[in-house]
Amino acid sequence: LQELQEVLGLDDAPLRIESFDISHVQGSDVVGSMVVFEDGLPKRADYRRFEIKGVPGQDDFASMEEMLTRRFSRLLKEKAEPPGGRRRFSYPPALVVVDGGRGQLSVATRVLEDLGLHIPHIGLAKRLEEIYFPDRPDPLSIARGSEALFVLQHIRDEAHRFAITYHRQRRDRRALSSPLDEIPGVGPSRKRALMK
Repeated sequence: LQELQEVLGLDDAPLRIESFDISHVQGSDVVGSMVVFEDGLPKRADYRRFEIKGVPGQDDFASMEEMLTRRFSRLLKEKAEPPGGRRRFSYPPALVVVDGGRGQLSVATRVLEDLGLHIPHIGLAKRLEEIYFPDRPDPLSIARGSEALFVLQHIRDEAHRFAITYHRQRRDRRALSSPLDEIPGVGPSRKRALMK
């Protein structure tokens, strides 16, 4: 984490890192994931899944914007509550990592600026493992054997895995649904009887 602090030029070591990813198949069952690493290790109790509701079709940028807006609006709302009522969303990350390049990063920058938050954030592109910064035109490449790069890859891959798992669950649930599920008063046993 100290190496990551130096490489990214952060004021402090990023003890809490949040990473965000979007998953879908051709615009259906669009979901997002937020994974949290504290002290360089996954903190699964703080992971969150987002069902993207306000974006029709396949628009990764709009989906990322909805997810980040929901997460950081909740941060502001919970910070304003009395101390006893705070929950997991009330802790700000020391670093935000979005899966993607310049486009996804610009969405994160816009959301954070609109909410008045000053949280360091970067984009990590998969293909060349380049790191994008909001205020630099050129991406940064970290040495392949670097521990800092390993931490970033680990959290990015975990966000990707978590998003894909949730997407598959939603897709499978939809595939098993039936028009009978929407009729009031028809439960599982009546559904089986009608199907027979």
